Amino acid sequence: MIAFPSGAQVWLATGHTDMRKGFDGLALLVQETLRRNPHNGHLFVFRGRRGGLIKCLWHDGQGLCLFTKRLERGRFVWPSTLPREDADRSVTDHARAAWIFARRN
Repeated sequence: MIAFPSGAQVWLATGHTDMRKGFDGLALLVQETLRRNPHNGHLFVFRGRRGGLIKCLWHDGQGLCLFTKRLERGRFVWPSTLPREDADRSVTDHARAAWIFARRN
């Protein structure tokens, strides 16, 4: 288990993201779509179209980290798709964020 700083926010990109994107592509999405700095220590989470894959981008103070989780069956629970101008969703409660990552339907 990786411990994130207590002040870090978890940002969920609603809708689906092209899961072929890596560090640079996801960091660009954070900057252009969410209008946030990917190097600020917050956690940015993206979900694939089918819902069984998420990628998390996080800067640990030394560099960007990219974490991936794929479910063998089921889907990650995710907020419903919103218009792109409302796409940034912050989950400040770490317990709720952990529930989203572990929960599947």
